[in-house]
Amino acid sequence: MFIIGAVATVVTVAPLLLGSTPFPTYMFGLSMLMGVGFLIAGAGVFRSIAAGRRQARAGQ
Repeated sequence: MFIIGAVATVVTVAPLLLGSTPFPTYMFGLSMLMGVGFLIAGAGVFRSIAAGRRQARAGQ
């Protein structure tokens, strides 16, 4: 998800920096997938931490 968003961000920003015609608005929406990828990764980290704590409590 993050990779798709990162590529969309580069594709969207490149025409602005090169002075060519900007891409359609939906490309800016695809750029938001980069943030969604970060959120999914962060949720996975927090779930892993919670699982580790539960396992540590069960082992005591």
